[in-house]
Amino acid sequence: MSYKRNVYLQMKALDEARSIVLKNLGDECKVGVERIKTVQALGRVLAKPVTARLSSPNFHAAAMDGIAVKADVTFGAHETKPKILKSGKEAFPVNTGHVMPEGTNAVIMIEHIRDLKNGTFEIQAPVFPWQHVRKMGEDIVATELLFARRHVITAYCLGALLSAGVFEVAVYRKPKVKIIPTGGELADWRSLEADKNLKPGQVLESNGYVLGNLIAALGGVYDHHQSLGDDVETIKSVLKQALCADFDIVLILGGSSAGSEDFARAVISGMGEVLVHGVAMMPGKPAIVGRVQSKPVFGIPGYPVSAIMAFEQLVQPLLAAMQHKPEPCREKVQVLPTRKMPSKLGMEEFVRVKIGQVGERLVATPLQRAAGSITSLTEADGIIRIPSNVEGLLENLPVSAELLRPRWAIGKTLLAVGSHDNTLDVLADELRSGYDSLSLSSSHVGSMGGLMAVKRQVCHLAGIHLLDETCGSYNVSYIRKYLNQTPVRLVHLVMRDQGLMAPPGNPKAIRALPDLARKSVRFINRQGGSGTRILLDFRLKQLKISPDDIAGYDTEEFTHMAVAAAVFSGAADVGLGIRAAANALGLDFVPVITEQYDLVIPVAHFETEAVQILMNVISSRPFKDRVAKLGGYHTERTGQILL
Repeated sequence: MSYKRNVYLQMKALDEARSIVLKNLGDECKVGVERIKTVQALGRVLAKPVTARLSSPNFHAAAMDGIAVKADVTFGAHETKPKILKSGKEAFPVNTGHVMPEGTNAVIMIEHIRDLKNGTFEIQAPVFPWQHVRKMGEDIVATELLFARRHVITAYCLGALLSAGVFEVAVYRKPKVKIIPTGGELADWRSLEADKNLKPGQVLESNGYVLGNLIAALGGVYDHHQSLGDDVETIKSVLKQALCADFDIVLILGGSSAGSEDFARAVISGMGEVLVHGVAMMPGKPAIVGRVQSKPVFGIPGYPVSAIMAFEQLVQPLLAAMQHKPEPCREKVQVLPTRKMPSKLGMEEFVRVKIGQVGERLVATPLQRAAGSITSLTEADGIIRIPSNVEGLLENLPVSAELLRPRWAIGKTLLAVGSHDNTLDVLADELRSGYDSLSLSSSHVGSMGGLMAVKRQVCHLAGIHLLDETCGSYNVSYIRKYLNQTPVRLVHLVMRDQGLMAPPGNPKAIRALPDLARKSVRFINRQGGSGTRILLDFRLKQLKISPDDIAGYDTEEFTHMAVAAAVFSGAADVGLGIRAAANALGLDFVPVITEQYDLVIPVAHFETEAVQILMNVISSRPFKDRVAKLGGYHTERTGQILL
């Protein structure tokens, strides 16, 4: 059976799609009520009000160690005229929490008593009625309302419920979600663990586990079905089984887009109705909202970030509504974008950003926007939402960002912007190993981008390796030219080997830079403004080789590891990068030059505690030893202040 490609003829705005979800599916999908043990009720929502069965305390209790007395027998006591009380008749020794003896209504603290060792106690001050006594019902009175319905039970609430003698509560049942991953390209991690091989074209199925754990965090439970191929009848069969079971929501992962083998829409429309196909949001546009047998069925896009965004914007509000919970709300802060963020008019875009506090400002640097890059979420500190009615954001104009990390953690982050180097990852890990609250966050925009970030005061430090073509020195002349109004320190990090990376065995026999001009060689370049690009252009000029003669010169990547990955995958025959990146992926390496990689740190930040800790880590033996193991690095001058 053949199916035509899907077309988004009636794509909905995000707010409209969310409204359709809640209005058409929310009321139909309320979960039932169950009674559970109080001790198992953490995070659950009360379906009925709860009243106290017992008072707490349920007796008059001593609140201090000392003697219990009837208050009026102490009246008149004074340090010049002490009173003597008989033990067992007028005074009764008690400890904190003891039941008050009959006829007593106050406790004299042990510090204010003189034991005369003959069965009597001397006191020098009176007490008033109920002093140092916890009266019965002081905390909770039997029959009083403890919590109204729809209250979310916290750990503190558990203590109150148990103290009040409430050992069972009526709560809304946890929503049950069936997750059905689809796609012939999907591989299960367990099979990979067994045979260690991922075949070309295969992709590890991870979305189901990500969304499943998001469901659990929202109070639901999930069942993760094994991956299905791109077969409509098979998907229909599994969906039918899920609907006949007691699942409240079904998520079909993958197959929601416009491809010829994207069958989620056909499955949902063939068994029920499609309410939404296509949402004006990026990532997450191909999302589907449907209803089959009065139950919500969602088509979730296959790209990881698209899947998460579609889930958070469409499924999450429904899960919250089903449990009568408020939808989770992230903390919002004002940030300054470090560069322009273009956006497509008519689409609401979710841009993942790194955020750091530089001086008194929070600055945000956008990460790559590819919907398939899960690391754009794992590395992100926040999300900036660009409305659908604007074509992007300008740099240095405040915008709102939703935080993915606690605000205090943002303030403990050193923001590095500039050239990529693998030693920055080692530095970040060494920093965290010794200082739990401090972290290093790197954004890779090239050496010139790093200098400009320092100039605009939107980072704490920048990594650079800029060759001065006139004298062969590194970095200093660029600092004097571009940062002449910005006092900085230049700290040497490493010397590193730059060279040509080729596949194992070097099948194209790459020996030197002139080989890049061979017609049979495909090159992968670094972005303009990066130190590696400046180095390449300088050497090509020396060799009188035109960039036009190099196939792939205009194809760019932003990190050494991305260049190495392109060569490793076969997308390119050769790339220029550092030896450590070649070693990481087992590539051949042809040395070209040993260059200097330094850190530019504004004087305004250099003396701060965080940067001084960073300096200590840079100079430490553990850091240098780990860098040496990467290969292609030299640390003889690491940590020296050059300017």
